[in-house]
Amino acid sequence: MLRAAVAVGAAALALWAGSAPSASACPMCFGQADGPMADATRLGLWLLLGITGCLQGAFVAFFLYLRRQGARAANRALDDEWSALQTEWDAAGRSGSR
Repeated sequence: MLRAAVAVGAAALALWAGSAPSASACPMCFGQADGPMADATRLGLWLLLGITGCLQGAFVAFFLYLRRQGARAANRALDDEWSALQTEWDAAGRSGSR
């Protein structure tokens, strides 16, 4: 039953795809690849590729910024902890100068 339904669906899809009128195709599909429509299509594709590249570059820059800020925060926390330990050590009178 299921195989018959799949076969009928595949046959219907093939019939529909094969019977599409050629009038629904764009000029590029007819082989006229040197007209103004083709130039506009190429320009649009380059524009979209440029926008996509800029957005990906912005994401990379943002994550590198976050990485740098995280490293700075870790270093700052380490410096604060080290300063607190030195202050504690000096307050106990064990600074090393005898």
